[in-house]
Amino acid sequence: MSAVTVAALLVAAGVAWAAATDNMVPTNNYNKACSTGNADSGVVCQTDNAQVTYYMDSGGSDALETVDKNIVQKMMSAQYAPTDLSISYDSTPAWSGSSETDIYYAEATVPGSADGTTWCNDAVSTYRCDQTYIRIEGGGSYTPGLSCHETGHAVGLLHGSSASPQLSKTNKALGCMQTPVNYSEPLGSSNKENINGLY
Repeated sequence: MSAVTVAALLVAAGVAWAAATDNMVPTNNYNKACSTGNADSGVVCQTDNAQVTYYMDSGGSDALETVDKNIVQKMMSAQYAPTDLSISYDSTPAWSGSSETDIYYAEATVPGSADGTTWCNDAVSTYRCDQTYIRIEGGGSYTPGLSCHETGHAVGLLHGSSASPQLSKTNKALGCMQTPVNYSEPLGSSNKENINGLY
C-alpha cells in the first residue's frame, strides 16, 4: 500500500494530523463501550453530538458558588468554544428524553483521593453518552485546569496512559488532560485537534 493511500485512509478515518497522540475514545489502549455509571465507576464516553449544552447546579447541597460558576463559564468560553463543539449554557436543564442537557456540573464529595470525577448518566450508543455528570470537590478545587480536565472526559478525552501512542501522565502535550493538572492548564492544541477530528 502506498504512503498516499495510507494517508488518504487516515484522513477518511478522521485522524487529527497535528495531534501529539490520539487520546479520544476509542483508542488502541482504551476501547470500552460507553455505559451508565456513577461517581464510583465511570467509563469515558464521547458526548452524543457537537452541540454541547451544560448546566451548573444552582441549588441545594451540590450547588456551585459564584466563583466556581465563573471559572467554569470562562473555561468553557476560552477552551471548548473555539473548537468545533458548539457550547451553550442551559439554564433550564433537561434530565430525560432524547435531548438531555449534555453536561451537569456539581460540587460535592468525590470518592477516593481525586478532586474530580466524571461519569455517563445516560449511555446511548457504543461510545456515546446523552448526559454526563461532573462532580468536583469544594474548597477551591474548581480550578480552570481541573474543570477543563473533567470536561475533557465528558467529550471523550483520555489520560496519557490510555492514549495511542501512550504518553506519560504529565506530558505537556496532554494539556489539561495531564494528571495531576495545574491550576490554569489550558485544553491544548493536541486535544483541540482530537475534538475537531471527531465532532
